[in-house]
Amino acid sequence: MRHHRGHRTLGRVKRQREALLKSLARSLVLKEGITTTVAKAKELRPFVEKLVTTAKKDTLASRRAVHAQIGTASKKLFELKARYEERSGGYTRIVRLGRVGKRAIESARIEFVK
Repeated sequence: MRHHRGHRTLGRVKRQREALLKSLARSLVLKEGITTTVAKAKELRPFVEKLVTTAKKDTLASRRAVHAQIGTASKKLFELKARYEERSGGYTRIVRLGRVGKRAIESARIEFVK
C-alpha cells in the first residue's frame, strides 16, 4: 500500500527528480506553457503554484527563494505575478492531449491560466 507516500518518484532518485522539476518549472515560466507527460505535469503543478504564491509576496526573501529554485527565470515570474494578484490559487491548468508517439505515452500540456 502507498500510505504516506506523497509524491510520484517519476522513476528517478531524489536529486534527479528535483533537478527535473526545477528544469520543467523554468521552462514553464519562460514559455508559459509546455508539453510533457501527465505524471510530470501533475507533479509540476504544486511546485509551480507554490513558486507563484511566494512570488506574489514580492519581498527580498521571496525573490531569493524563487531565484534559488528556478534561477534567472525568476525575473519573468515576477513579471507574471501581476496577472495573479486577485487570484488566490489555481494559476496553472493541465490539458490532456492523449497518447502520442510510438510508446503511446499519455501527454499533457501544462500552462498558466490567463
